[in-house]
Amino acid sequence: MLDYFIGPERPIRWVLQFWPVLVCSFVFALLATALCKKIALKFGIVDRPDDHVKTHKGTVAYLGGVGILIGVIAGILAGIYCFLGRGHPPSTLLWLFGVLTGGAVVCFVGLVDDLFDLKPYQKMLGQIVAAMVLVAVGIRPSFSFLQAYLGWNVSQNVEVILGIPVVILFVLGATNSLNLLDGLDGLCAGVTVIMTMALLLLAIHLGTWASSNVGGDSVRVIVCLGLLGAVCGFLPFNRHPAKIFMGDAGSMLLGFFVAALMILFAEKAVRWWMASVVVFGLPILDTVVALIRRLMNHRPLFISDRGHIYDQMIDRGIPLKKTVVLCYALAALYALIGLALSLRTQIRARYALMIYVLVFALSAIIVWRKGYLKMEGLRGAAHKK
Repeated sequence: MLDYFIGPERPIRWVLQFWPVLVCSFVFALLATALCKKIALKFGIVDRPDDHVKTHKGTVAYLGGVGILIGVIAGILAGIYCFLGRGHPPSTLLWLFGVLTGGAVVCFVGLVDDLFDLKPYQKMLGQIVAAMVLVAVGIRPSFSFLQAYLGWNVSQNVEVILGIPVVILFVLGATNSLNLLDGLDGLCAGVTVIMTMALLLLAIHLGTWASSNVGGDSVRVIVCLGLLGAVCGFLPFNRHPAKIFMGDAGSMLLGFFVAALMILFAEKAVRWWMASVVVFGLPILDTVVALIRRLMNHRPLFISDRGHIYDQMIDRGIPLKKTVVLCYALAALYALIGLALSLRTQIRARYALMIYVLVFALSAIIVWRKGYLKMEGLRGAAHKK
């Protein structure tokens, strides 16, 4: 498998030129998170328990998402410095600045929501604006697979038109999925680390094969390293018992960056796109379960409750730390499945798709058989923001 992983176009050490991205993002996020914690406590920007959905003990500082953003900005700027003057296509810089700009928009919207409680449609409008930033700089999926599999010749203008709703859908889906997953100390951040590590391996794999002629290989690696370092810098403050929360500013920010990465993997082969979606499997599973559960039990879709998969694990007697570890294991399992079927093997994309569908179908059956679609006792506890 290692022969399939390392391509002939670039040596594996190609990625080492971007080491400052990881270091800078980690250090700046670590320092910025510590500073944000002090600022939040000083000005009373804290999250208080409510004995329903928010069951943590005492007040906990917010603004962790701002610390993560600062780390990612520092890392990506370090990445830009690494390849200045090395003949990279102009699209490389444009894409990186587009990702940063969209991330800043989403983080600002989430921060306003943390402070003043925005309505759901207001948050969605902000997320759509961030998605349009990606479209504006040219980060959108390729539909060349329609030509390969269906014989449809898609022009560039049609690709742009088709790409807009797809980008919006991915940004809305990923930002809100990770927002829903941010319910236990260290859960959202730790799952993001696992998913980003998997996406980084996929990015390195594609980079050694020189899969992109427009700078996509470098962009994917830089964004992965920047996100990985920033979240790792934040995580020591967020593990149980958490000293600071990322808030919607952080969870939406992480979701946006993962969404941008998934779209970047859709630059060419549909196989890579599918793999990145499966790597995101745990947030997808939790979100779908939450929506179906609320519909089946006639509950409002946009009111928080304690019926998420991780909440139900705790309600069934599993300790918090063990619940987080089990969620990490589930995230790692989806990540390994996505990676295993994404390498340049002889498995055709259509067969990989069938396996992916089977994985999610089995996940759905397990969720149903274990009773995770019910809302009884504490699972029905709701909280309106």
